[in-house]
Amino acid sequence: MKALVLTGPRQFSYQEVDTPLPGPGEVRVHIRVCAVCGSDVHGIDGSTGRRRPPVIMGHEASGVIDLLGEGVSGWQTGDRVTFDSTIYCGECEMCRAGQVNLCANRRVLGVSCAEYRQDGAFAEYVCVPQRILYRLPDEVSFLSAAMVEPLSIAMHAALRAPQVRGREVLVAGVGTIGMLTVQTVKSMGASRVIAADIDESRLEMALRCGADEAVNSAAPDALEKILLLTGGKGVDLAFDATGISATVNLCARAGALNAHIVLIGNVAPSVDFPLQIAVTRQQTFSGSCASAGEYPRCLELIASGDIDAEALVSKVVPLSEGGEWINRVYDREKGLYKIALEVSR
Repeated sequence: MKALVLTGPRQFSYQEVDTPLPGPGEVRVHIRVCAVCGSDVHGIDGSTGRRRPPVIMGHEASGVIDLLGEGVSGWQTGDRVTFDSTIYCGECEMCRAGQVNLCANRRVLGVSCAEYRQDGAFAEYVCVPQRILYRLPDEVSFLSAAMVEPLSIAMHAALRAPQVRGREVLVAGVGTIGMLTVQTVKSMGASRVIAADIDESRLEMALRCGADEAVNSAAPDALEKILLLTGGKGVDLAFDATGISATVNLCARAGALNAHIVLIGNVAPSVDFPLQIAVTRQQTFSGSCASAGEYPRCLELIASGDIDAEALVSKVVPLSEGGEWINRVYDREKGLYKIALEVSR
């Protein structure tokens, strides 16, 4: 089969590799579309240590089952599917508790790190366990289905908050996850959603995706504007989709008394924490890791039109050209937001 292989820092080769065969309990999926995650883009230079060459990256994908492994039931060839990016064991304490995102033995498709190497979906075929499969509604295109994985992360984060309906919400950082968080909390009935980012083009897109207000967080009066929009009290909920000191502090400072702040992004390994604000305002901070069973709800929201996942994709290109385009996103080419690779038709 053909695959796009990361062979060195920012170096790709579109080459012939062995076609995988499904093991017991696995299916082989003929990939149609695989979107490029921000972690893939950040990882190509080797700085994250989670894309060690050679590796086939890619975990936001959809396709058609073309081969069943031994013991597979409930699925058949020709089924249109997407799948979780996390391969969880289903047997550890966290898995038995339904918190598969915290599996002690978790692997992530398309990741090659010190602990393991798991080739992903920048390829014609990939084999995955049947337990991470999800069937596509007829209304959901392969492109939209490739966006379910990041949407599930936004949904998981939203569900970490005690309540969204009727509340004023700040989303700090409107990359892909932040943008989908905007759409998710709007679909859940948030009364006002404020998007904050340093990129004006992203703020404009956030408004098109349902944000009620947009604030440039690099502006000296950014906090003042957020407080003004909330009548001086601050937001009830804040989602940090970036993960640096500046955004964590903005969420806390913009948070009201008893505000709940969900931390999604983790660009920085550690941040300066606004301890006195968190304590004196009695704020609650929750971490949010990946997703844990939110795929069906996400597929329903896309099928119903409540969430437009395709709106975030700025370019669909052939898998063979993926290396060039991923590097162009890495270089922050103007007008390029998120790209998807068309693997087959």
